[in-house]
Amino acid sequence: MSVKENNLTGIEIFPYDEKWEKTFLSIEDVLKSNLGDLIICVEHVGSTSVKGLGAKPILDIDVVIEDYSVLPAVIKSLQKIGYYHQENWSFEGREAFGSKDKLVPWDGKNTNWMEHHLYVCNKDSTELARHLLFRNYLRNNPEAVAEYEQLKNDLARTAKDRANYTEGKTKFVTKILEKAIGNISS
Repeated sequence: MSVKENNLTGIEIFPYDEKWEKTFLSIEDVLKSNLGDLIICVEHVGSTSVKGLGAKPILDIDVVIEDYSVLPAVIKSLQKIGYYHQENWSFEGREAFGSKDKLVPWDGKNTNWMEHHLYVCNKDSTELARHLLFRNYLRNNPEAVAEYEQLKNDLARTAKDRANYTEGKTKFVTKILEKAIGNISS
């Protein structure tokens, strides 16, 4: 059962779905086959990457590169499969990409993909490190998963708008990142 859309935010949280991981793996295959040696790896991040965690059904994907010297070639390769660089949504360490249509990444099979956000991050990016720390902490701490899902459900029902929803999650995310960093330091 999902939290039904709130008239103010339009946010709906769905129970975890195994298809999220399967879809990520399929998109990862297309990205790797088109980007090849230009990239180090492709990471599934965000709530859909954590088994058991309810989420908005939108994948977050980080394509990891060695450094910015390969970015122009990565942009060109991503354009060939239907992505476009969203420079206005990008910042140092994380480049954002949009999709030209629901068939992106174009795989020659006319696959209608689920919605996803694609980012290209250099391996030393602070944003990439944050994504991985948060994901990995949640994957290893079921209590934190339950707490986060409850928070997201509550916010989906009560937030005034999307900005308020996101702001409501920030304190929890910060707390988890502090714990994750503390675990590394120990």
